[in-house]
Amino acid sequence: MEKELFVKEVRPGIYLMDEAHEATGYLVVGKERACVIDTMNGYNDVCQAVRKITDKPVTVVNTHGHPDHIFGNVYFQEAYLHPADRPLAEEFIKEPEFVEACKQYGLSMPPFRDILPGDVIDLGGRTLEVFALPGHTPGGILLLLREDRILFTGDSVNHHLWMQLDGCLPLRAFVKELDKVMFLEDRADVILHGHARDVDDISLLRCMRNGIAEICEGKTADDQPYRWFGGEDSQHAYRCLPDRHYQQDDHVICYRKDNIG
Repeated sequence: MEKELFVKEVRPGIYLMDEAHEATGYLVVGKERACVIDTMNGYNDVCQAVRKITDKPVTVVNTHGHPDHIFGNVYFQEAYLHPADRPLAEEFIKEPEFVEACKQYGLSMPPFRDILPGDVIDLGGRTLEVFALPGHTPGGILLLLREDRILFTGDSVNHHLWMQLDGCLPLRAFVKELDKVMFLEDRADVILHGHARDVDDISLLRCMRNGIAEICEGKTADDQPYRWFGGEDSQHAYRCLPDRHYQQDDHVICYRKDNIG
């Protein structure tokens, strides 16, 4: 079932791919190679979309193992994923609806290859460095495009953070993991996350971190219920800086009260 894919160049040679406003992937083109960061839900032939832009060899990287970031892998030969998220990804790949859709369209999931913190993807004139950020999932990663000072964060850092899912770290533990990567504030100017339509100022990283810390400190009197397909949990609004560019105005952390830690 194809849905509209909106593609726009956010920087020279860096493309944002918005799949029906449900998930966002990216294409980074270097002098020698290209990299696709997250392949979205698989509603569209992402490889075909990429080939309209570049004919260079392509490396595919998944920031984490949720279906709206990996299902489009079916259009490629292989994809890189942190090994801690492989069980999660394989669980979704076995879902009957996805299995049936693959049979219907003659598609199959390619093998995963491991990607680890410290790995560097050299595209020729552009390099992507890998950093671990467990929290939203056990094997979440960040990718720093060094030369362009862009941090790709998947769902680990965004305006609408889901921490209520099974497998999410307790919030106190996630704050500690965020503190380990806070040095990236000095290496990136903007963030491109897994459900974005434009860039966000790098300060989103610290603002989100501070919002989670507020929950851990019990500053939750104004928190509201959050209803989603898994039931009802809580949401905490957090503030971003008034003088920076963000691609949306609302910022919330969704969480379970029994998973603060």
